[in-house]
Amino acid sequence: MSNRTLTAIDGLRVGHVHNLDGPTGCTVVLCPPGTVGGVDQRGGAPGTRETDLLRPLHLVEHIDAVVLAGGSAYGLDAAGGVMRYLEEQGTGYNVGVGVVPIVPAAIIFDLDLGNPAIRPDAAMGYAACLAASADPVAEGSAGAGAGARVGGLMGPGFACKSGLGSAAVDLGDGLIVAALVVVNAAGDVIAEDGAILAGTRLPPDGDQFAGAMALLPHLARTPSARPGNTVIGVAATNARLTKEEANKMAQMAQDGLARAVRPAHTMFDGDTIFALATGSAGPANVSVIGAFAAEVTAQAIRRAVETATPLAGLPAGADIRQPAG
Repeated sequence: MSNRTLTAIDGLRVGHVHNLDGPTGCTVVLCPPGTVGGVDQRGGAPGTRETDLLRPLHLVEHIDAVVLAGGSAYGLDAAGGVMRYLEEQGTGYNVGVGVVPIVPAAIIFDLDLGNPAIRPDAAMGYAACLAASADPVAEGSAGAGAGARVGGLMGPGFACKSGLGSAAVDLGDGLIVAALVVVNAAGDVIAEDGAILAGTRLPPDGDQFAGAMALLPHLARTPSARPGNTVIGVAATNARLTKEEANKMAQMAQDGLARAVRPAHTMFDGDTIFALATGSAGPANVSVIGAFAAEVTAQAIRRAVETATPLAGLPAGADIRQPAG
């Protein structure tokens, strides 16, 4: 499999638009007809749109696009541009007098990284649709990853630049599972061997990782840590899943977040993972699909910091030393 990103799944298209003067941006995932959606949201500070309808017991099963954006709650405006694009294509839920595109969205907080007046809007969402393609997904400071950072426990000045990452795995027999994740975590991103890939830097020089778990005891008596951190993304498969199974896949994909980010799912995170099942490869065991959704989610999170480059005064994690001892 030459393409090891989300677009390895036939029919999915991804478009990025960003403004590095922000820096901020948005990423759109356009879905083929009949894609079943699900969602799993954890953490105490979500910024989302149209998530309730994706849960079991609700009417709508199929999803037309997913929007991931910077700009905090302002960035949810990007979904309006995506709806306009899809309406022009005649894509959406048929309501008799036209269509209503189903476009869930989630955002990260990047307003304090640069110019808070620059944020994604409907025009940027529309432009991301025009840019969407089935090419391998651009990673790092692209799209919604433009303003992402990790390691905000000591404030933005001691964080590392992060971004957007993607990964995919071929299970054989035509089955593919993939993920695309925007990583804006408060904590550290951890390699499989436990080494810190990117995270909070130790004052005053910031040339060494502090280790988020070592810092947390000092915050135990504070009212709250710094708000405005989250990991948002999409886990997808070409298997045919029910809506309940898609939600289970999203739930299991969150396990990958917990493997790669330390700590995760706190009250000052808004961690949200959408699930997409295009169905072209036929039915499959959701437990197996979910297990590999967790794997590719963890891989995509690590890719997000490994492909990030310095921006807005923040270094890449590769340039920082591991904590002593």
